[in-house]
Parts: sequence; structure tokens; C-alpha cells
Amino acid sequence: MNLTYLHEKKAPDRHYDHNLSRGYIMEQENVKLTIDSLPVAVPKGSTILEAARELGINIPTLCFLKEVNAIGACRVCLVEIEGFRTLQPACVHPVAEGLVVSTNSKRVRESRKTVVELLVSNHSMECLTCYRNQNCELQSMAWELNLKDVRFEGERLSEPVDKSSPALMREPEKCILCYRCIQICSKIVTANVYSVINRGFKAFAAPAFNKGLNDVACTTCGQCVTVCPTAALREIDDTGRAWDALADPDKYVVVQTAPSVRVTLGEEFEYPIGHLVTGKMVNALRKLGFDKVFDTDLTADLTIVEEGAEFLEKLKNGGPFPHLSSCSPGWVKFCEHFYPEMLDNMSTVKSPHSMFGALAKTYHAEQVGVDPAKMVVVSIMPCTAKKYELARPEMSDSGYQDVDICLTVRELARMIREMGIDFRDLPDEDFDTPLGISTGAGVLFGTTGGVSEAAIRTIYHWATGKELHQPEFVQAVRGMDGNKVAEIDLPQGRIRFAIAHGTGNARLLLDQIKTGKEMYHWIEIMGCPGGCIGGGGQPILSSRQRWAHDRDYRLDRQDAIYREDERMPLRKAHENPSVFAIYRDFLHHPLSEKSRKLLHTHYTRRPKTVYREEVTADNAPFPNWHR
Repeated sequence: MNLTYLHEKKAPDRHYDHNLSRGYIMEQENVKLTIDSLPVAVPKGSTILEAARELGINIPTLCFLKEVNAIGACRVCLVEIEGFRTLQPACVHPVAEGLVVSTNSKRVRESRKTVVELLVSNHSMECLTCYRNQNCELQSMAWELNLKDVRFEGERLSEPVDKSSPALMREPEKCILCYRCIQICSKIVTANVYSVINRGFKAFAAPAFNKGLNDVACTTCGQCVTVCPTAALREIDDTGRAWDALADPDKYVVVQTAPSVRVTLGEEFEYPIGHLVTGKMVNALRKLGFDKVFDTDLTADLTIVEEGAEFLEKLKNGGPFPHLSSCSPGWVKFCEHFYPEMLDNMSTVKSPHSMFGALAKTYHAEQVGVDPAKMVVVSIMPCTAKKYELARPEMSDSGYQDVDICLTVRELARMIREMGIDFRDLPDEDFDTPLGISTGAGVLFGTTGGVSEAAIRTIYHWATGKELHQPEFVQAVRGMDGNKVAEIDLPQGRIRFAIAHGTGNARLLLDQIKTGKEMYHWIEIMGCPGGCIGGGGQPILSSRQRWAHDRDYRLDRQDAIYREDERMPLRKAHENPSVFAIYRDFLHHPLSEKSRKLLHTHYTRRPKTVYREEVTADNAPFPNWHR
């Protein structure tokens, strides 16, 4: 099973069961029912919520996540069914022939309003200063239900804020027990960080024994943040540090932007999903006061050159295989916790984000005559795990911390709004040179499969002296399948690639390799579903936005990545003139002594569980629901 974590509408006309093991496609049996006086036919086994959405009827939810969390915990989606004594949760109640359902009767509205009133009565009332103000699902629900008064007063949950992690923050007082973080972490991430602490009124979601996130096997991927309906989970806010650096006249402050940021930043300013805002983003960053605006795509190209050379060296020496990608810090930390025996297979190449910082404080500092001690490198990333990565002690081989401050897409949007910049009215501007020159290969790092596609363009050219013209390979590595497989012929033999996105899919793939069922030469793993376009630092879509969108929103973001690649004049990493200049003037050649010192790293074996000594790496419990 692929843990794809999709948000797609089903086609209303025909419904099929794809039974690949039997080799045929069977049309499913449909069930007819009536919802709010409208007839609808949906596949047997569907829920009332799914049937209502086929009709365009919105049944509000606070806990539901398609294919991840359907447990009826919040009770906001209650509906009235003719012949039933009690109201039923639409997200888990199956359809049946002839059901007559009302989603908005007086009884339903009053019950729904009471449920939300009870949630609000035990909630921290900090809306004006809250991180999720105007993008909080509980706040929106209270407004939509015209909640004016809260009748239930008294003691509220009181728990300290967890700031132990360099990447994520927990505010238990804002937890509404929707179980979304628990389910996303156990089913999609498979790190099993969260569970319910305490009982009844004092219950909330947290790591076992209410330990800090830095004291458990958290990958810092931030997927829990993207699904939290309130601000109970959020990234550590580093905008204040960025403002301080920009205001310091003695600091030389440069900024780098990850490939996917140009695809998603526009969503924060009411652009449609998948709208590219590259030029406006560059302009906005200059207006914020950055001395130079550079593109992480450059070091994505450099990553391909270094990792491509590393892979060809492994082919020459016979391994070790599989070669594991190292671009995603969430995946790297997952591997350190749960598959430490495979760390020797991990590429030693730093992520493009850290690689850029090392070059900025050495190569670029020399070029512009700036003391690297006075240089501040800020990165705009789709990823909360980058906040953890920059704090790793090994990310300082230049003698300075590679990257000083990491901001998510959401944090950048807050800074732009705080500055009073009219983002939509900005003219397009270009990145600064030389660290702003990139190719389409670098852009591809923003989505799952992109690292493999970019790498093979260079590896194939180096190995054969020819350009890659194999559309079947490209087709195999693209898309949103949880695990993808591709093969290509090189002079060294047939090379097998595997691509996984989301660490749950990575677990399935690595378990197959450990048992000897499969073997690959190259494996690309991205910690977040969809890769960086689905990162934990991307704009947060509400449940209503996800449902209203015609298909999985990450597909539109992915399409934008491919469009950006196609419009680039250069599309292969080894053709980037800035990469060539960096090797000519500074690094000398791929895998040189200097490049190994600055651009490569090592990894740390970490325990699977650190909150309880008697639970060891050998007996730590994990759900087997996906097997």
C-alpha cells in the first residue's frame, strides 16, 4: 500500500475498484440516498460525508482528514438521519440504500453549535495575538456558526508551552483533541510521536509522558503542524531574529530561497494553488532589506554534481548499495532514529540549504570581501526540519554555522505583510549573481522524484557522453504515487531507481530491502508527502480549502515545478556556468578535498525512543496497520 495522503474528489459518474492482484477492473456497486432533498449515488462503503461532498454540500469537520483521520472525534459533522433516534457523525457513518439525511436541520445546527461552544470554552482566547489568527479552523467554525456567547465558564486546561525543539513548538492549551497530529505522525510519518495524555477534561495530545519534542524521536518534519486546526502545534518563529539581523548596519545579510517557495508563496497572497511568483518573491525580499537575494537552486545543481560523482564512484567500487539521497533533513533524522544500520548507505552530500551556507561564508565572502563573521545567511524554506538541520553541530565546516536563520514560507509571508508590502503589485525582479544562477534541474528538487530526474540527466551524460532522451524514465519518476520505480541502462549495467515520499512510504521500501525482497542502486526519499511542495513549512490549507480544490493540491504545485523547469534556458546541473566557476576558482573538482570538507557531512545514530529506557530499539512498538 502507498501512503499517499491525498485530498481528491471522487468522480461522480463512475466508480471503479482497481484490483491489480486479480488483473482486472471491476465497477463498484452504487448506493442511492437522499441528502438535503437531493438524490445521490455513491459507491457502497462510502460515508455520508463523502456523499454530501459529491453534491457540493459542505458538512463542517474539525478532526477529519481524508484517508488519515476518520474517527468522529470532534462531533462537529453530526447529521440527522430519518428513522435514527440520535444524530450521527457523517465522517464515519456508512451510506445505505434509501437513507434520508439532513445536514442542516435545527437540531443539527443547535447540536453543532453546542459542540463548538464547548470546545471554545476550554480554549485559550488569544485570537488577536495567536499565530493562527484568521487561519484557525476553530475560529472560522465559531464565526460560521454565529457563536456569540460562551455559556460554559470555569477552569480551563493549563499546561506549559513546549519549546524544547529548535523547529517546533507545542501549546497544549490550544489542543482540541482532534487526533490529527496523532494520526498523521503514526500513519504517514510513522514516527509515532504523539498520543493522548491524561483523561477527560485534562486530556491533550503530546509525546508519551508529556516529554518535549526534542526528547523523543521526532523527525521535525512539521506534518503535524500542517494538519493542526488550531495553533496547538506550530514552527518556532524566527522572524524576530531576521528583523534584528536586517536592522544591524554591521551585518551583511544574504537570503536563499528553496525551489518550491516560488510555487507556494503566492497562496499566502490569494493566488491560486500552483501559481509561480518567482520575480515578485525576489522583489519582496529586496524590499525587506536583504543585501543579496540568491537561489538555493544553484546549490541544488551543485548537489547533483557532487552526488552524481559520488554515485558513479560507488558504481566503480561496487557499492555500498542502495545509495540513499540526503537532501531531506526530516528523512535523514528519520533514518538516524529508525534505520541507523543504513546510514553508511546515505550520501554524504549536505542538503542544498546547508551547502549554500558553507559556500556563502567562504567562496562568496572572498568574492565580495566580507568578513564571514559579519555575514548572516537566512534561508526561506518549505521545511521546518531545516530549522533543526542548521543547528546540527556538523553544519559548520567553514568555521562558522552554515545557515544562521531559517524561515518557513509562512514566516516570510508574515514579514512581507508586516512590512506593508503590496505583494501582488510588485514588478518581477531577478536573483542576484553569481549564486542566483540555476537550471531546471535545481528547480526539480522541489517535488518528489525531482532529485532522481535531475541526477540522471547529469549521471547519464557523464557515463555515456550523450543526452538523455528516455521519456519513459521521466514518466516513471513523476507523479504522486507513494513509491515509484524506474530503470535505466548505463555502461555499468542496468541501474534501478526507487523514489519514496513521506517517511511511511520510506519505511515500506526500506523494510523490503532489509528482508531482501527488493534491491535498488539509487533511492530518493523525501520526508514530506509530495516532497518539498508538501513540506511542513508551506502555507496551511483549511479542511474546507482542501475539499473545495478539485484534486490533491500538491499536484498543482508539482505541475508548477515542471513548468518552471521547462521554461529554464539551462536544464542540466552540469551546464550551470556558476557551478563551473565555483569548481574552477574554488573547489577545483567534484569530490575534491575542499568540497568534501565544505559540502559533505556525516550522520548520527539516534535511539528510536528516548523517553523510556526500558523501551529499546529492538522492541519499540509500531502499528502494523499498513501491512
